Amino acid sequence: MSPDVLNPTPEYLAFWRERHVCTLTTPRPDGTPHVVPVGVTYDPEAGRARVISNKHSKKVRNVLAAQAARPGGARVAVCQMEGRRWATLEGHAVIRTDEASVADAVARYAERYGRTPSPNPDRVVIEITLDRAMGRA
Repeated sequence: MSPDVLNPTPEYLAFWRERHVCTLTTPRPDGTPHVVPVGVTYDPEAGRARVISNKHSKKVRNVLAAQAARPGGARVAVCQMEGRRWATLEGHAVIRTDEASVADAVARYAERYGRTPSPNPDRVVIEITLDRAMGRA
């Protein structure tokens, strides 16, 4: 049985609150997957996951290109694993550039990873509206 993205089990949510390096998979313009290590925060109450990034990164360019091609955002996945435990969240991503969204994402990152990222005027948020969860936590 797949976890409910809006109402995950306590174990699944606890796993997403532990400090882990994750991956983000975005579609390149040619359709091939681009997979990179990232920090991810999961907000089940809002049904969102967030990744902070530099606006000039390949992952951001991939999301923007997919947004332009497909209204509703780019289809992406974030994943983490440790031993036999793993968790994947999937959904549609958009880029948020407004100050409030960036500040909120940075605060969530600092809470999960125990450090506040250095200031970056080029920081944006890859915000994923989740519609699928998988895993064994």
